This record gives sequence, C-alpha cells and structure tokens, in this order.
Amino acid sequence: MTGDSEMPRNVALVADRISWEERELIKAAPDFGLHIEWVNDESLCLGHPDAPSVRDYDALLLRSRSYTRGGLIATLAEAAGVPVLNSARAVHACENKAVLRTVLRTAGVPVPEFRLALSRKDFTKALEELELPLVLKPVYGGMGKRVTLIRHADTAQSVYDYVEDLGHAFEQACLVEPYLGGGTSVRCLVVGHELVGAAEFASGGTDWRNNAALGNSSRAVAHDPDVLKIIDGVVGELGAGIYGVDLFGTPDGYVVNEVNHAPGFRAVASATGADIPSAVARYLQELNA
Repeated sequence: MTGDSEMPRNVALVADRISWEERELIKAAPDFGLHIEWVNDESLCLGHPDAPSVRDYDALLLRSRSYTRGGLIATLAEAAGVPVLNSARAVHACENKAVLRTVLRTAGVPVPEFRLALSRKDFTKALEELELPLVLKPVYGGMGKRVTLIRHADTAQSVYDYVEDLGHAFEQACLVEPYLGGGTSVRCLVVGHELVGAAEFASGGTDWRNNAALGNSSRAVAHDPDVLKIIDGVVGELGAGIYGVDLFGTPDGYVVNEVNHAPGFRAVASATGADIPSAVARYLQELNA
C-alpha cells in the first residue's frame, strides 16, 4: 500500500476495449499506489525514438486481444525504455501457437504432439501420421474460435475446404493435434512467478470445446505439484508476467495447450475466490518500486 501523500504511479492499460477484467484492474489500482487508465491500442502511433505517447507512463499493461498488436506495441514500448507486461518476447511467442509450442518443447515443457498445416498437402500428411479424433485450430486466434473437432476421416477434407477457401493469408496457418482432455481443461492464472488460481473448465451442451469464453462450467482445482512444475517451466522460459496457462490432462500427465498473454480471468476468480486484480496490481507496484 502507499500513503496519501505519495504520487500514484501511472500505468497505461493498453487494450482494444474495456471488459470486466479491465474494470476490476482499474478499480483495484489505487489501493496499491497506482493510477491505471485505459489507452486504446489503436491510438499510440508508436515509432518515434522517444515515443512520447508511452514515455508518459511508468509501465504498460498489455491487454490487447488482437493477434498481432500486443507484440508490436510491446517491442516499440520496450525500445522507448518503458517497462511492459508482458515482455515483447513473451507476447510474440504467445500470439503464435506454433512458435509457443516449439519454444516450450525445446525448453522441456510438455506440449501436445502437433503438426503445422500450411497447405492441403500438409493437412493430408498430418491425417496420415496422427490418429483420429483430431483437432484443427488456427495458429493465430483465441477464445475457441475456428477450433474444429474432426472425428471421421471421410469428413476431414471437407472441413479443410473452409480453411482453404475462406481463410485469408495468416488464417490458413493451422495446427493439427490429437483431441485431448476428454472435454476438460485446466486454466492456470499466473502473476509474476506465482500460480494465483487454477480452475477446471468442462464443455457443456452440444459444444465440445472447453473454453471460459464460451461460458462452460468451471470448478476450482488444487495446486498440484505437477502443475506447479509446469508453471515454473513456462515462466522460466517466457519470463515472469501475467499469463493464462491452459493445460490438458493425458495418461502421462499434463501438457500445455496454450499460454494467453492477455488472459481473461473472471471465470477463474469466480471459481476459486482468488483476488486476481489485487495480485496484478501488487505485481505492478513491485515492478515500479
């Protein structure tokens, strides 16, 4: 906490829009000597070496949901000497599922088996090498959108027609991977080096996808030692920051499905009771100390 006489540290919350998470972060900030204000990620016009639009702030908290804006803004803000959460390296890795999987796997963090499909030839070969059911997902994207479960070989090529005919440029880059988790996944909310809360999400109704953004059911889960080991591996490779680490359970243990650099955390907070906005504000306070 800080005394009333101290000037609050200014933090730019860089995002394309304000949702529940952003409102809660702004509300929690004064208790930790911070003033957080929303800055639209389309309004910075970065590129000048002195970057006056970001040098007015003590730190940038990136919450952009764009597939590309976060990494670009982080790179230029860091070059201007402004502390950024998360780092440009971490954001660039998280924005691209193929890069993230490769970085983590190289560091010894368990990830699902996958194939990169940039063409129908790639996709067909992936079908030959991996066993059904399989999941086809875009390299760039989130919130469960355009993630498709392929149960039968005789429909697979028809599914890929939509990627080939309707996808534009980077949207045609996809991953093919085994269907894991049996309809459940675990979202771990990390702040700094610490696992603040973990919740299991289960698919419901007719939608097989288990994603908090889709309104699936959730429950708190214990901080399993195996989960903590994986979190340590993720943070050790990407650096301390604010992450939503999504895990699938397998017979051989958990694997990292995705790491979100601007995670939604309302569902985890609701399921676990964790005060995530305060944890983030406290970490920002320490960052600027």
